[in-house]
Amino acid sequence: MPTIVTYTDTAAPRNQFPRRIISPTHSGPCCFSAMQHLGRVCREERYEYEYRRCRTCGFTVRVIVRYLPEQARLAALRTLFATTMKGKFSAVV
Repeated sequence: MPTIVTYTDTAAPRNQFPRRIISPTHSGPCCFSAMQHLGRVCREERYEYEYRRCRTCGFTVRVIVRYLPEQARLAALRTLFATTMKGKFSAVV
């Protein structure tokens, strides 16, 4: 999964979102409380992610928000579960 973030300690941090972001290589103590969301959640392959950047030092990271399961596999598992459990549970009214 390619990223728009370039990690370096030789250039000043720069936010050119959504084209490019230059970030320090390591987070600082300020990053815990000063992270901001950049843009909206993006989808690539079977992942949803977003970029977060520290307002103070410029450290940026891509955060995987969630994994998107394969729909065909989910459908097969639901069918298998439904046929396996058929008649095992009675409806509670």
